Amino acid sequence: MTRRRTSTGRGRLVLDLAGVDPLALLGPRDVNLRFLEEKLQGNVSLKGDRLTVRCDPSRLETARALLEDLVERAAQGQHVDAVTLEYLWERHGARGTEPPPEPSPAGDEDGETLLFSGGKRRSVRVKSEGQSRYVETVRQNDVVFAVGPAGTGKTFLAVVLAMDYLKRQLVDRIVLVRPAVEAGEQLGFLPGDLQEKINPYLRPLYDALSDITGPGRIARYMSGGVIEASPLAYMRGRTLNNAFVILDEAQNTTVGQMKMFLTRLGFGSKAVVTGDITQIDLPTGTLSGLVHVREILKGTEGIGFVELDTGDVVRHPLVRRIVDAFEDHEATNGR
Repeated sequence: MTRRRTSTGRGRLVLDLAGVDPLALLGPRDVNLRFLEEKLQGNVSLKGDRLTVRCDPSRLETARALLEDLVERAAQGQHVDAVTLEYLWERHGARGTEPPPEPSPAGDEDGETLLFSGGKRRSVRVKSEGQSRYVETVRQNDVVFAVGPAGTGKTFLAVVLAMDYLKRQLVDRIVLVRPAVEAGEQLGFLPGDLQEKINPYLRPLYDALSDITGPGRIARYMSGGVIEASPLAYMRGRTLNNAFVILDEAQNTTVGQMKMFLTRLGFGSKAVVTGDITQIDLPTGTLSGLVHVREILKGTEGIGFVELDTGDVVRHPLVRRIVDAFEDHEATNGR
């Protein structure tokens, strides 16, 4: 980030905005400026190329970090909207400038905010230590394998992180991929065009997107090619640049399919591969690609592995007990 010239006095910060479009920074009718004033509990004004902030001295460092980040993004042509503002406010020390929150009910402690969304949830936070480790592993590696039982947030968090990367313009698009393997049922030939045929397989990914984005925006993103959903078989021969790619239900990939998928990544891309190795639906005797890569890619630079367990289950409390009961039975009687 380019360091811009700033000056401070007691309760006063002045930032140089030379070369920055004021509209891109402050928003229509100065809506972003009003946001900053409310959060900093002070006054923010623009005169020429000088942005002046007057607030409590204890908030000046937060104001400096936040505004330098915002100005740099505006200078690079990024659209600074409410989502970006909320994200950066949380990132640059919001917890240090606001009174401590009310204690959460037992069992409902929230961690870091990952995304301020426009769907059913106002914001998305990690819910367990394992999920926090998962998020950090994704941020530090270009390819991440997340393995764990149902309800641990493997798919949901991957979608949340993909949307976060998209909104911060770290990637240009999101690609959702699943193998078209049926879970013990033969559904036969499905009616409709290609998209209608693969929709049932991709439904869990759509559900996660809908929860954090809203159905209307998903439709616009998909029609514009910003979000793409595809069966794994259609990935052959492609190279994915500047994309956040999610391979879900990866326990149902063969070794060849997994190799094919991993070699699709191009420049500026990130891949998250999720699966539950206790729910493999491949024909008997077929080795799961997810099981195979755990053995051969462990320790490879740029690749991270995350193991989630029943302590990370965030669905109905009964789900955790069900998963535990199955694991106990399999440990006693063999899989």
